[in-house]
Amino acid sequence: MRDLNGLGDFKFYRLIIAFINVLMILGLFDGFLRYSYNHFQLYIHLLLVLILSISLWVYPKKETSFLKTIIVIEAMLYLYTLFIFYPEISSSFTLICLIPAISILFFLPRLFYCSLIVNVLFMTIIFCYISLYDRGGSYSYIYMDLPGNFVNFLASQAIMYFIFYLTNIRFRNQKLFYEQSQQAERLKTTGQIAAAVAHEIRNPITVVKGFLQFYKEDQLISKKRQEHFAMMLDELQVAEAVISDFLSIAKPKDNIESHILNIKETLNSVIDLINSYALLNNITFNLDIDENLYITCSLVEFKQLYVNLLKNAIEASPFGASLMVIAKEKNHSVSIHLIDSGNGMTDEELKMIGTPFYSLKSKGTGLGLMICFNIVHKYNGSIQFESEKGKGTKVIVNFPLKKR
Repeated sequence: MRDLNGLGDFKFYRLIIAFINVLMILGLFDGFLRYSYNHFQLYIHLLLVLILSISLWVYPKKETSFLKTIIVIEAMLYLYTLFIFYPEISSSFTLICLIPAISILFFLPRLFYCSLIVNVLFMTIIFCYISLYDRGGSYSYIYMDLPGNFVNFLASQAIMYFIFYLTNIRFRNQKLFYEQSQQAERLKTTGQIAAAVAHEIRNPITVVKGFLQFYKEDQLISKKRQEHFAMMLDELQVAEAVISDFLSIAKPKDNIESHILNIKETLNSVIDLINSYALLNNITFNLDIDENLYITCSLVEFKQLYVNLLKNAIEASPFGASLMVIAKEKNHSVSIHLIDSGNGMTDEELKMIGTPFYSLKSKGTGLGLMICFNIVHKYNGSIQFESEKGKGTKVIVNFPLKKR
């Protein structure tokens, strides 16, 4: 995701960078005029100003993690150079305390932790040098209160970490809110389409289906034609199933009565229900389900949830494979794992799971998994998919544990 999205953001960024460049150039001339300054120091200072300025100007066109890392390293070198070249200026010590803040601006957690650790390590070495060798010769303002300055430096780094920690929490919450908003918008759009179209399609299908059933049983029609009618009825059945999925999204049934379900008994009944379908592909089930696990959920919706998930797992698994169903108590929740050894999914495919009309099956609509998400969230649960291409998929569903 780009940090500078609009033209206004880009103009404001260029204005800020121009201001920073002016300050760096003024600092360069001030140091040259006011302090004993050999050519080597002048060239190093000038080189760092040029490199950092170029990187900052190039950044909007190349917003990569690599360039962000380079900018943080260059800024660190620049500020430490100022600290070493101008030991009399106390403000350079303040700027060094703020080095991790540059990583916070780019919001790369690893880069922040690295800059924080490196900054603490370097300053610890510098404080040791001032204490043992310099003894106030160059850094008198630090040596006058060496323990206090060191404690203040550590406190500033702790504050930086605290700011980053809070920012990280807010960023994750905002990302979650954004994903939930997208999901809600997709549900709203799909519901509107379903409400407008489903009933209009279902009525003519019902009429056509009735005539086909009538002709299929007519003894005057040839057997071959009757087989064709049977095939058409099967396809109409598929169409009706899709329409039913649309309607269940458009008008969810909120008045379904909830019950306290025994997970072991309920899962066993669902597996018995779908076992005949699994046997067609020689799929077996391995169960590891703890006793006395209870949740509050509608029996109908729980079965609908796991018939969908198990059916998907069966269809994704190779012939003769086995499916693992595990149910354990974890952190006051019932955690149910469904593991298959199918083709698996890529990271891009995982991100699309639950999206309307997205399916990896040739005749799939993606509505089945969308309904699964709705059922789980309705009962304050969570559903998560973990997958790796060529190694299968794990579906983790968590429901709040109900104490009996």
